[in-house]
Amino acid sequence: MPGVPTPPDMTTQPRPVYVIGGGPGGLAAAAALRARGVRAVVVEKSDDVGASWRRHYDRLRLHTTRRLSALPGLPMPRRFGRWVARADVVRYLERYAEFHELEIVTGVEVTRLESDGNGGWTLHATGGRVLTAAAVVVATGYNHTPELPDWPGRDAYPGRLLHAADYRDPAPYAGLDVLVVGVGNTGAEIAVDLAEGGAARVRLAVRTAPHIVRRSTAGWPAQRTGILVRRLPVRLVDRLGALVAKVAAPDLSAYGLPRPATGLYSRVREGAIPVQDVGLIDAVRAGRVEPVAAVEGFEGPEVLLADGSRITPDAVVAATGYRRALEGLAGGLEGVLDERGEPRAHGARTPAQAPGLYFTGFTNPISGMFREMARDAEKIARAVQRHLRTARS
Repeated sequence: MPGVPTPPDMTTQPRPVYVIGGGPGGLAAAAALRARGVRAVVVEKSDDVGASWRRHYDRLRLHTTRRLSALPGLPMPRRFGRWVARADVVRYLERYAEFHELEIVTGVEVTRLESDGNGGWTLHATGGRVLTAAAVVVATGYNHTPELPDWPGRDAYPGRLLHAADYRDPAPYAGLDVLVVGVGNTGAEIAVDLAEGGAARVRLAVRTAPHIVRRSTAGWPAQRTGILVRRLPVRLVDRLGALVAKVAAPDLSAYGLPRPATGLYSRVREGAIPVQDVGLIDAVRAGRVEPVAAVEGFEGPEVLLADGSRITPDAVVAATGYRRALEGLAGGLEGVLDERGEPRAHGARTPAQAPGLYFTGFTNPISGMFREMARDAEKIARAVQRHLRTARS
């Protein structure tokens, strides 16, 4: 196991850099800052690091390889296997914070950021706390606040309706008719989990057909392909993706899941990551998971679908995504968030009107989120170091 680098003396830094969020992005940034002799304090609203990973469903594994998912300064243990399980991700994050001797404050939520006009920041937090920072790294997470569509008639539905964030395992749904809404990676995997876990019937509501890719082919992980093509022209990657799909993934049109009309990388640029197959293809072909039209609303116990049909499931699991929920924290800062409420600047770049403010973990790249957060951490640490030197000069 690598030794912890001895950081330079941090006593000359009058104010710490505050890192908001104790997930992988925040911990990586704090470790990279500490390695450069910058005092970083992680503020986490939950009681433990890795809070979102603690809440994910039990079946979940990283869709990126262990070797390409490690954060700066600490490899993931070989015993975790190639595709790391949710519980092992949590163990790794706990060990990471301990190994790097990170300064972490839990149970405190930062609610608003305010620039001091000189490159520094004031953080307003729960309990009336007011913290002053030399710089701020926001790492509150891509999957922050569950987003449940306001479907007509939703509140009168008598069955069980929950967001995927509240799904853990298939046991409570044994023998039930379950509709999963949304065919991203989460919805696809939950549908397979339910089908294998004893649900009587599993349907998967699809609004836009996804690109489905094999997690690995002949030992070559899809993540490595994502890394290689990330800088190539969109049209070229779209064409390559279509050719690979014809060889690697069967056409499921006959089962209600046609190939997408839009190219793979064009969809990525729109924010739609390909679905990595962890059993969906086989489950659809075997009839264990039935694709159906998108959900339009509810009418009593019935779910109304876009093709005019009606179904009566016992439970609905909505894998309908998350909001970044940065409006309260940074919405009052000019030029920081875009019209979707997402950071305009990311990684080592800072908004022109907000020097010393950095964001990490708010993209979902095909090259792997953990990998990109690790790379961002090093870049942010260098940028913060330059910012602090400029502020002192």
